Amino acid sequence: MPFRRLRRRQFITLLGGAAAAWPLAARSQQAAMPMIGLLNSESATEYDYLVRAFREGLNKMGYVEGRNVAIEYRWAEGDYSRLPGLATDLVSRQVKLIAALGAPATVHAKAATTTIPIAFMTGDDAVGSGVVQALNRPGGNMTGVSMINVGLMPKRVEMLHELIPQIETLAVLVNPENPGTAESTKSTSDAISRVGCHSKILTASNENDIERVFEQLAGAKPVGLLVAPDAFFIRQSTKLAALSTRTAVPAMHIVREFPAAGGLISYGANLADQWRLVGVVAGRILQGAKPAELPVMQPTNFELVINIKTAKVLGVAIPPTLLALVDEVIE
Repeated sequence: MPFRRLRRRQFITLLGGAAAAWPLAARSQQAAMPMIGLLNSESATEYDYLVRAFREGLNKMGYVEGRNVAIEYRWAEGDYSRLPGLATDLVSRQVKLIAALGAPATVHAKAATTTIPIAFMTGDDAVGSGVVQALNRPGGNMTGVSMINVGLMPKRVEMLHELIPQIETLAVLVNPENPGTAESTKSTSDAISRVGCHSKILTASNENDIERVFEQLAGAKPVGLLVAPDAFFIRQSTKLAALSTRTAVPAMHIVREFPAAGGLISYGANLADQWRLVGVVAGRILQGAKPAELPVMQPTNFELVINIKTAKVLGVAIPPTLLALVDEVIE
């Protein structure tokens, strides 16, 4: 085959055309990368370790952020009123999927779209709250993980009462802005009545409210505190633990982050594990699974965690029956 000599001008023209085509091809490849919208009521700073767990779940399904999937993060920074706008923004960006992590995020993602798939995590009863039609066949565009947090409140009441049987009043701290508050309040109040204690419902949706709550509890002894399921309270674990110890109010939380921060006791599913599961669900949807046909997953393991050092400070003796059930003791 004879060699065809190109003139300098022809060579430059061909090279320029190739250079112009390359960015177009690259942009086309980037546009083909699926984009996930992650919606949460709290902040990236406090929840960085949970985002890592979510990415680990995606990785198990073959998706790596920046390589073959993109993630748009939307954090409400503790202001639940921002969630509707953040959810709508993700819909307008035509994300491939929304990962709604937490009951408030789940509710607002559901209200924002009936077509974009949603992988959710909620502490509420996913069926009773109307998120899905059934756990085995969710229907619609949503599936995910239900942590059974509200359903575990009666068990937490029993454990705190067993830990401190002399308590006469059990207070319940709830966030009035959480859509699951009414259900959680009733479930917990009924359980408190069954163990023969008086119930006291206290509300908080910001840090000042939390300070006020413990000022009330300090003058109402003997009293114990149950922290209801809520993302804001999880983020405030360190503050809640410090105030609980300072006011000598024994408190039960839903996640191990509380005793790890110096609180007394917690009982519930491991939070990072649940974010990891949502990542797995999101990966399955990206692979083509239909949310309507993917069963909602529920945790099968629940951790009982006790901070022994805090128990000593509060003068609480752990009964042998409860100690036998402990999954983790924090010294």
